[in-house]
Amino acid sequence: MKLLIPLSVFLSLGTQIESFFVATSSSFHRTTRLYETKKKVFIDGEAGTTGLQVRGRLEDRSDLEILSIPHELRKDEDARKQLINQADAVILCLPDEASKQAASWVEEDNDRTVIIDASTAFRVADDWTYGFPELSQEQKESVKQSKRISNPGCYPTGFISLTRPLVDAGILKPGTPLTVNAISGYTGGGKNLMEVFESGEAEPWGAYGLTLVRMVVGFCCCWISLECS
Repeated sequence: MKLLIPLSVFLSLGTQIESFFVATSSSFHRTTRLYETKKKVFIDGEAGTTGLQVRGRLEDRSDLEILSIPHELRKDEDARKQLINQADAVILCLPDEASKQAASWVEEDNDRTVIIDASTAFRVADDWTYGFPELSQEQKESVKQSKRISNPGCYPTGFISLTRPLVDAGILKPGTPLTVNAISGYTGGGKNLMEVFESGEAEPWGAYGLTLVRMVVGFCCCWISLECS
């Protein structure tokens, strides 16, 4: 399946994060006024491409305190576990398996910390909320109330935004064959690929991640109620 909308993973994640914090801003400000404390946010993986940009979106918020881990402790499990359970909200900017591990570090008696995951690990998990508040009013409320929120993803965001309204209106029927052509930027390939393309010597078009297993079709079909083969 080809895709149409040239969206980046960061853009969809940024929209999700801002929607979450904006949707809950009234309670955040209420807490600030009552207790004179800021909500604490830990970005696990903040040194990476996505983590740096997420931090850039949040660091000027006067109602939030960003918890940063010392550079030499970025891979220290005990230090990360401590910050995860100290934070009011944790944003995981990690590969899938690392995100699963980090999410498991929330202590059993910790019913306060909200986890927002930027990977593909939890997008269709039963106990996680798909972080696409624009999907419906019910989805918006779910995002506001959830303690586990998954990033909707770049290609699914574009595809679902185009097709879900048509499904809800009865214009698109289950089983309708669809082809969506799309091209994304190169930032999804991380720092190494960014260096290649920004060197001025790279071809204008290229492919990466050819050995990775992509689950875009499953994500899309799950959230627009279409049958997929």
